[in-house]
Amino acid sequence: MPAQAKVAKVEARTSQPASPPLTERQEARRRRILHASAQLASRGGFDAVQMREVAESSQVALGTLYRYFPSKIHLLVATMQDQLEHMHGTLRKKPPQGETAAERVAETLMRAFRALQREPHLADAMVRALTFADRSVSPEVDQVSRQTTLIILDAMGLENPTPEQLSAVRVIEHTWHSALITWLSGRASIAQVKIDIETVCRLIDLTDPAASERPS
Repeated sequence: MPAQAKVAKVEARTSQPASPPLTERQEARRRRILHASAQLASRGGFDAVQMREVAESSQVALGTLYRYFPSKIHLLVATMQDQLEHMHGTLRKKPPQGETAAERVAETLMRAFRALQREPHLADAMVRALTFADRSVSPEVDQVSRQTTLIILDAMGLENPTPEQLSAVRVIEHTWHSALITWLSGRASIAQVKIDIETVCRLIDLTDPAASERPS
């Protein structure tokens, strides 16, 4: 399956320490915690996510919550990865229709952007956490990057991206993240975000190996 090749490429780029798999009960507990985090953030943004309230809402002990997520930043970055994973599933059910890879990626990222736009408080909380994250949150940040990369590669329709194409994907990720920040801070309109996303996605065409083989 193409996704397996994509995952292998992404893992080679963003390796992270292996951790033991969660039991079914632990995974259910983790899901409750992430759901509570997203709900609180949706209602009041970054400041509304307090660890004690998350623990109460998810029906876990405060000490247990801290074992899963050592800080609010860890929790909100993990919440962003979870939200992106959910978006990825939605996007797979209704793939982008653009004729070129650049058009499909631009459409995909704008759909993801509009999903975040519908929950501005949640989007702001997650992006702020990602911005505040230090080295201790690297595994969670890597997961966000990994998930974003997979979303873009799926839209491109590539089984085996070249190093140049993966570099283009990284630049696209940086631009998308920056566009989220400028929009959330009121310094960019949706129209401006769309133009920036469409512009950076042209890198996909520039790094297409087949492009150099086409007659000029």
